[in-house]
Amino acid sequence: MGERKVLNKHYPDDFDPAKIPRRRQPKNRQIVVRVMLPMSIRCGTCGTYISKGTKFNSRKEDAAGEAYLGIRIHRFYIKCTRCSAEIAFKTDPRNSDYTVESGASRNFEPWREAEAVADKEKRKRAAEEMGDTMRALENRAMDSKRDMDVLADLEETRSIKSRHEGVSIDRMLGILNHSASTAHHQNLKEEENTVLLAEEDEELVRSITFRNSEGYVKRIEVNDEDFLSEIINESSESALDHPTDVLAKANDPESANKEEVKKSLASKMPKFIVKPKSAAANPQKKHKSTESRAVHDDFKAPVAEEKIEASEEKTNILHSLFQYDSDESDE
Repeated sequence: MGERKVLNKHYPDDFDPAKIPRRRQPKNRQIVVRVMLPMSIRCGTCGTYISKGTKFNSRKEDAAGEAYLGIRIHRFYIKCTRCSAEIAFKTDPRNSDYTVESGASRNFEPWREAEAVADKEKRKRAAEEMGDTMRALENRAMDSKRDMDVLADLEETRSIKSRHEGVSIDRMLGILNHSASTAHHQNLKEEENTVLLAEEDEELVRSITFRNSEGYVKRIEVNDEDFLSEIINESSESALDHPTDVLAKANDPESANKEEVKKSLASKMPKFIVKPKSAAANPQKKHKSTESRAVHDDFKAPVAEEKIEASEEKTNILHSLFQYDSDESDE
C-alpha cells in the first residue's frame, strides 16, 4: 500500500533549483483563512442572527488605501449560514475592534456607547456653565490642571527615556562594582570598630578590681585604740612566751619599724579637751557634758590600766633576763 500522505519528496541527482521558474502572483491577492466571527451580527438579506464565535472559511485581503497610524487594515469576506449572502467586515485599529462593512449589521457597537456618554457629558457641562460663571471658571481651572499634569508626565517620560539612552553596559557594570566595593569597605570598617570596642571593654574590665578577684584586698576599718590594745596584748604574750626574743628584737630593724608605727598611731589617737562652761548655760546641756566627761573617763581608764600593765610586764621580763644572765655568770 502506497503512502497516502506525502511528507517526503525525492529529489534526483541532477536537480537544479535555479532552473525552476519564478511563480508570478498578484500583489493584493485574496488568501483563504479560517476565522471566528468576532461579534454577533444580523444578516441584511434574510435577517438571520449569527452569534459571536461562529467559524467561517473567509477570504482575506488588504484594504487598499486605508491605514491608521501606519497600521494596515484587513478586510474579510464570509457567507451567511442560511442564504449564503456575502458579508464583509474589516479591522478597526482605532477602537481595537472590528466594523461591519456590508451585507449585515452589528447588534451592539461599544464605541457608539462611549461616544454617546462623551456627548452627554459635554451637554451637561455646557448647561452648567450657561448660568454659572463660577462653575465655568472651576471647570477651566480643572482643565488647565489636567493639562499641566499631562505635560509633567510627558516631560518625566522623556527624561526617563533620555537617561536610559545614555546608559551603557560598561557604565552599569562600573556603578555596580563601585557600589559593591563601597559596601565591602563599610562592612570592614564596622568590623574594625566592633573589634576596637571589644578590646576597650576588655581593658576596662581588667583595670577594675572586683571582690572575687585574686588581687582584691579587703579593707578592715577599726578604731585606733582597739588596734593599739591588740598590738600591746600580742607583744606582751610573745614576750612572756619567749623571754629571750627581747634581745634579738632589739637588734632587729623590723621591730624598730613596728615601734615607730605604734608611736605614730598613738600620736594620731583622738584627744579630748574639756573646757569649763559658764553657770548661765543650759542645765540640760551641762548634764550632758558631765555624762560625756564620765564616759570619756571610763573609756580612758582601761587604756591607762592596760599601758601600766604592759610596762610592768616589760620590767618583769627584763628583770628575769638579768637574773638569767647572773645565773650563767655564777656557773
